[in-house]
Amino acid sequence: MTGTTDPSRTAAPVPSGPMTGRMLSRLAGWFDSKIGLPFDRLRFRISLRHLSGPRKIDLPREAVTVVALVRDGAYYLDVFLAHYRALGVSHFVFCDTGSTDGTLAQLAQESDVTVLQCRLPWGRFENIFRGYAARRFSADRWCLFADMDEILDFEGQAQLGLSGLLRYLNRHGYSAMMAQMLEMFPQAPLRSVAQQSYPEVQRSFCHYDISAVSALPYHDPASGLGFFLSRNQIPDAPPPKMQFGGIRGAVFGERCCLSKHPLVFIGTDVDPAVHPHVSAGVRVADTMAVLKHYKFANDPMARDQASLAADAIPHGEDALRVAGFAKRPDLTLWSQTAQKYDGPETGPAALRKAGFLQVSARYLAEIAD
Repeated sequence: MTGTTDPSRTAAPVPSGPMTGRMLSRLAGWFDSKIGLPFDRLRFRISLRHLSGPRKIDLPREAVTVVALVRDGAYYLDVFLAHYRALGVSHFVFCDTGSTDGTLAQLAQESDVTVLQCRLPWGRFENIFRGYAARRFSADRWCLFADMDEILDFEGQAQLGLSGLLRYLNRHGYSAMMAQMLEMFPQAPLRSVAQQSYPEVQRSFCHYDISAVSALPYHDPASGLGFFLSRNQIPDAPPPKMQFGGIRGAVFGERCCLSKHPLVFIGTDVDPAVHPHVSAGVRVADTMAVLKHYKFANDPMARDQASLAADAIPHGEDALRVAGFAKRPDLTLWSQTAQKYDGPETGPAALRKAGFLQVSARYLAEIAD
C-alpha cells in the first residue's frame, strides 16, 4: 500500500548509476517530507467532514478508542461493533472514504460512534486519516487500529480482558502491542460461501494455515518497512518477527505483510499510523495478539474485481487474486495442512507454540497468577 510516508514514494528507480540513484532518492524523500506531505495534509483538512457522533469525547485515561477506515462496511458492522464493545472499547471513530451503502445511516444511530469522512483517494490518504483520528480522539490514551474484517484476540483474554492487558502494557512501559494477521477460511470452495453473512462467516471460516509463512527480524531492511521501524524499540525476549505471505502467498503469490501495530498509546513522542501496518516512535511489547482476518468473506472475487477496476491501490495483490480465481473458479484455501481455530484460549496458545506469535515467559506467568 502507498501512504503519505511510504518509502515507495521516496525511492523511485532511476536509470543512472548507484551514487546518482541514491542522491536522487534522498532528494525525492526530502521533497516529499517537506513539500508533498504538508500539501497532502492541507488537502486532507480541507476535504475532511464530520458526519455524525460526538466531535469531542471526554473519556478516562484508561479508555480505548477504535479507529477504523471504512467504505461500504455495512456487511461487517454488527459483528465488528459487538466484538470490540465486548472487549471493552469505549468509543469508535470511523474514517469513511465514501460509503454509499447503509454504513453511514447505521453508524449515525450509535451513541458511541463518531464518523469522519474524507473522499480523497484512500490509497494515498489513509495514513493521514488514521493518524489524524488517533491524535484527535485518543491523545494520551490507547488507540486500537482495526480494519472492518479484523477480529482481535489474545492469550489471556478471558482472564485479563482488554483493561487487564493495558495494565500489563502500562506497568512495563510499553507503548505498542504487535499482532500477526491470521487468514481465516472455510473448508469449502470460496465461491460457494461468497454470499454468507458475516455472522455465518464467523462460524464457518474456522480454519487457518501458517505452513507457508515467512519471517524476518523486526529491524531487517528486507522487510521494506525499515524506514518506519527504525525508530521503534523492541524486547529482547522474545524478539518480534515481521511475517509475510502465508496462505495468500502460497495460493496467489502475494508477499503480503502479516505484522501490525494495532494497539498504540498515542503519546507526544509517538507517530501513529505512518503506514497501514505500523506506527513509529513506540516501545513494542513482549507479547502479541492475533488478528483473525476475514479477507475472503463478503464475495472477495467481486470486491477484488471492483478494486482492480478502480485502481485505488498500487500493490497489485487484488490483480493476483483475480487471476487466481479466474484460473480456478472453485478455488479453496483448505488443504491437509490447514488447522482449526478452537477459540480465544486454545487459538492464540497454539499459535504461540507454533512460533507464529512471540509471547514472553513474563507475560505468561502474569496471566497465570
